[in-house]
Parts: sequence; C-alpha cells; structure tokens
Amino acid sequence: MNKQKKILLISPFFYPEPISTGKFNTDFALKLQEEGHQVTVLCSHPFYPEWKTKFSSDTLDGINIIRGGKKIKYSKKATLRRLVLELWYAYFIFKNIKKHQSKIDIIIPIFPPSLAFYFSSFFIKKGIKKIGIIHDLQIIYSLHKKGFLGNLISFFIRKVEKFCFKNCDKLIFLSDEMKNEAVKIYKIKKEKCEVQYPFITIKDLPISNNLKNILPNNQYNIVYSGALGEKQNPYELLNAYTFISKNIDNTVCYFFSQGPIFEELKKINNNKRIQFYPLVKKEDIEELYARSSIQIVPQSPNTSNGSLPSKIPNILASGTKTLVITDKNSELEFIFNKYNLQKVITTWDKQVINLSIRELLDQKIDTNNQKSVAQKLFNINSLIGKVIS
Repeated sequence: MNKQKKILLISPFFYPEPISTGKFNTDFALKLQEEGHQVTVLCSHPFYPEWKTKFSSDTLDGINIIRGGKKIKYSKKATLRRLVLELWYAYFIFKNIKKHQSKIDIIIPIFPPSLAFYFSSFFIKKGIKKIGIIHDLQIIYSLHKKGFLGNLISFFIRKVEKFCFKNCDKLIFLSDEMKNEAVKIYKIKKEKCEVQYPFITIKDLPISNNLKNILPNNQYNIVYSGALGEKQNPYELLNAYTFISKNIDNTVCYFFSQGPIFEELKKINNNKRIQFYPLVKKEDIEELYARSSIQIVPQSPNTSNGSLPSKIPNILASGTKTLVITDKNSELEFIFNKYNLQKVITTWDKQVINLSIRELLDQKIDTNNQKSVAQKLFNINSLIGKVIS
C-alpha cells in the first residue's frame, strides 16, 4: 500500500469549472484524496471557457483549495488573454509557493500554463518530487502563428516549456504523440517520460430527461460539445455543419459550448438547422451523449501531436457514435483503427465529412466493444499509480 503523500497541485483550472482541464484536475484531486493523500490546490476563481472571472467560495471535502485572480479581466483577443493568464497566475504561484510547499512530498504542475512553474521552480525545496502532467504542447500550436509576433511567442514558449519539462523529475503526457514530440524538440530524457491517456469522468448514473425539447428523438442530432478554441478548427466545423444541414434530411447540427469563439459563430450563423446552446449541467452530460446521434471530435490540421481531446474517453464510454476528424497517422487514427471504433477521418473536405456522417447514421456499431475499450485505455487508477509510484 502506498504511503500517504502530501501533494500540491498547480493549475488555474479547477472546480467548479465543468469541462476540459478543470474537470480533469478536480476528479484527479478527488481520487488522490480518496486514496488517502492530502491535496492542496493553488488555482483560479472559475473563468473558463467564457474567459470571465466568477468569484467562487465552493469547497470540496478533504481538499484545501486556495484561489486567486478574482479581479482579473481577460482580453477578447486569444493571444492577449493567454498572456494575462500566464502572468497573473505566475505571480500568484510565486507569492504562495513558499508558504504551501512546507512538508509537501509531491508538486504536480499541470501544463499549460507554464510560466508559473518556470518562476516557482527556483524556490522549490530540494527533496520535493516534481511531476508534470502535460495536457497540451503549446509549442505545436504556436508554430502555426505567423509574423513577427507569432515568431516571438514561439520563441518564448519554446524556452519556457523546455525549462519546465527539464526541471520536472517525471513527465506524464496524455498521448504518445505529445511525448515523442517533446522528446524530439526539447531533448528530454525518455526514461523520465510516461504516457497516460485522459480518464473517463462520467458516472454510471440514471440518465436525466432535461434535454428532450432541445435534442428530440425524431431527428438526427449531430453534436459538438465542449470548449471551443482554435485547436477545434471551429470556423471549418461551422462550414461543415452548413454543408451537412443542406445535404442530409432531418438533421440538426449543434454546438454546446461557451466563450468568445462560440459567440462569434453564433453571431454569424443564420441557418436554423445549426443551433447553439451553452454547456449542459454536469448531471445532464450522460443525457447529452444519449440523445446525440453522432458526437463530433474535431482537430485542426497538423495539431494532433499537440494534444489528445479529453472528451474522447467519455464519449466512447457512453456508447455514442463518434466521428473524429484528425491528422493522418495521428494517435487517434491509430486507436480508432486498432480497436475497430467508429469513425475516424483525416480530412476536412466537406464531401467526405458529409459522406461519413451518412454512413455512421446508417451503421450499427458495437457499443459493448466501444465501452470495453474506453474502460481499458482511459483509467484514472493508472494515472494515480504513475504519480504515487
């Protein structure tokens, strides 16, 4: 049995944020606490995915939550709001790291952001184990930015990420693609790198009945749900939705999301068969999947080595039909082909997407196999073992 550890989790994203890294970090911390470890979290007041700070005094039994950033305001421009997050959170961690590392056994920075660990690492006591968990490789996304400013951003991201990764005792990447890319770019020792896919967060609970008027059973519901940013290729997804809605009868396409890009798409859309709704409540996620004819998981071209979508485990575990749009030879393509999951394509050609939707709607899938694969690959206990070992 593992000895009880005192663990400090460093990430701005935490409960009660309902999606993406916030949900991952919350469930991760709760599982650590359930296993008998003492967990402290240095995080932000909730702001994601709207990028609007909302004060929260919410607590979780047995977890010490210290929040900052309650007066922070974010820019409408993606680059500036990311910079604001990096800077204020780095200052917050810098102020708090000495006080909260007392008697700590393990510090776990969740990347990104990275600047907070970059500065705080100079003040972390020797003997404290530093285990980084990498959700996104920022260098991959920065390489797509053009011009002087884009090159400058890439330069600093490369310097900061490299320093942070090399100053961790262990690195846990959420995909092999990310690990291999980081080893190649930053010349990291392979022996300190491990891979653990994101884990299932939905529970096996009775399905609610709150979405029946939004997602009726008498039509095909094509759904994207979750955070909506550049890495989801949102404008091309809207174009694909437009094409699908004109070419497949009785089909309605949905965005369930929030945030600046979501609002932009909603504003420019004039197609009644493309509908926009905010993120569903936590207790309605299983119903959302059950009422989705197809869940779409999109990745922008040439970015699959930057992250593995954290929604994949939940969609597969729900038994919902899934269409993944990713890069050729990506890890997602490999997983879907190896385990006979449906369906993965490697192009953003609207004709191909439309044909794939048609085929998937008519196809009977092996839901038992899909759920079994999800349980096998996306397991939180494996992550806990890699952190505590």
